[in-house]
Amino acid sequence: MTFTFTALLCLGEMWTLHKPTIKAEPGSVVTSGSPMTICCEGSLDAEIYVLHKEGSQKPWGTQTPEKPENKAKFSIPSVTQQHGGQYRCYCYSSAGWSERSDTLELVVTGIYHKKPRLTALPSPVVTLGENMTLQCVSQEGYDTLVLTKDDQKFLSSLNSQFIPSIIQYQALFSIDHVTSDHGGTFRCYSYYNQTPHMWSVPSEPLEIHITGLSKKPSLLTHQGQILDPGKSLTLQCCSDINYDRFALYKLEGGNFTQHRVQQTQSGLSLANFILGPVSSSTGGQYRCYGAHNLSSEWSASSDPLDILITGQLPFSPSLSVKPNSTVHSGNNVTLLCQSTYKVDTFILSKEGAAQQPQQLKSKSEAWDFQAEFSMSAVTSALSGTYRCYGSQDPSPYLLSYGSDPVELTVSGEVALNSQSQMPLEEGWSHPQPAPQESQIKRVIVWLRTPEI
Repeated sequence: MTFTFTALLCLGEMWTLHKPTIKAEPGSVVTSGSPMTICCEGSLDAEIYVLHKEGSQKPWGTQTPEKPENKAKFSIPSVTQQHGGQYRCYCYSSAGWSERSDTLELVVTGIYHKKPRLTALPSPVVTLGENMTLQCVSQEGYDTLVLTKDDQKFLSSLNSQFIPSIIQYQALFSIDHVTSDHGGTFRCYSYYNQTPHMWSVPSEPLEIHITGLSKKPSLLTHQGQILDPGKSLTLQCCSDINYDRFALYKLEGGNFTQHRVQQTQSGLSLANFILGPVSSSTGGQYRCYGAHNLSSEWSASSDPLDILITGQLPFSPSLSVKPNSTVHSGNNVTLLCQSTYKVDTFILSKEGAAQQPQQLKSKSEAWDFQAEFSMSAVTSALSGTYRCYGSQDPSPYLLSYGSDPVELTVSGEVALNSQSQMPLEEGWSHPQPAPQESQIKRVIVWLRTPEI
C-alpha cells in the first residue's frame, strides 16, 4: 500500500476527485492535553483518506471511511506541542487522487505559562457606533499577540511593542464603529515567531457588552449617594419598558452584574442590586442597562449615579454661610467649604435631597483650600441641613469625614404696611403689597414667616 501511494503521488497533478474539506473539532485552537479530532470530508466514492502534516516526510495518518460516510476522522486523545502545525488532507478512489484540501492551521495553547492581560479601552461596555480598543499586555518578550473571540475563533494578530515606561509588551487592537456583532467574549494569546503554532495560556476572558439599542432605564438609590462605611445600599434599576434582565455596571473595572426583572402592578420592570454593607471598594460611578430574554443587545445606559463613601480621608472640612444662615426668599447666599488639608474637590450635600450633591474644584490660598457654593434668588426649597466633604483626584469617590452640619433657613420676604405700623400676631410678617394693577387698586399679601 505504501508503494502504491508513492507511485500515485509521483503522477503529479492528475486529480479526478473533488477537493475535500478539512476542519478541527471542537476548534483549531486547542489547549495542550485536550482531545480533538481532525475531520476530512470528500466524495462518496472516496476509498482512502490521507492526512498530511506540513514538514513531515510521511502521511500523518490514513483511514478508510465507513460506508455510507464520505468522511474520515483522525482523533488525537491528548494534544501536545508536536501536534501544532499545518494540515491538509486528500482522498483516493479507483478513479484516482483528489486535489489537496485547504490548509488547516492547528494551534496548541498553554505551552507558555506566562499569560497576557486583556483590557478594553475605555470600557468593556461600549455604545453602538462608538470606537473601542482592546489592549493585550504581556510582561514576557513575546513576538506576536493574538486576539480571539467566543469559540476561540481567530480575529487578528499584531507584533508586540515594547513600552519602556511600564516595562511591558503590548498590542492595541482597534475596532471602529462597533455593532451588535462585536459583543461577546474575547481572549488574547502570545507566541514566538519561530514557533507560531505554540501559544501561551490565554488571558482571562473579557466580556464586551454593546449598548444603546433601546430606551434607557433609570437608576435610583433610596439611601442617598453619600454613605458612611458599613451602611446598607440598594441600587434599583427600573423602566416602563418590559425588559427581562437588568445589568448593573461599575465604571473602571467593575463587574457587569445581571439580575432577572420583577414586574410591578403599575407596569414597571425593576431589579434591586444589594451592595451593602458598603466599604471603600463600593465607591464609584454606576450605570444600569436593560435587555430582552437572552439577547446580547443591551439598552442605552441609564444616567450615571455616583456613590461616595465618607471617612476615607482623615480630616473634616468646615462649612459656613455668608452673609448668615437665615436668608430671605429671593436673596443670595454662599456656602463656604474650607480645609487646611489638601482637597482637590469639595462636595456639598443637602440632607434628604433627591438631586446629586454639588461638586466644585477647590481654590488654594496659602495653606487654605476652599470652594464657594453660591445660590442666587433662593427659595424655601433650599432650606435644610447641609454638610460638605473633601476628595482628592486619585480617588474621587472616597471622601473625608463630613463637616459639622449647617442649617440654612429661607424665610418669606418681610415688609411694613405703608398705611399702618400696627403689631402683628406672633409668626406673621407685615403685609406685602402685591404688584399694582392700576393706580387705584392695591392687593395686600400676608406671608407667614417660619419660626426660627
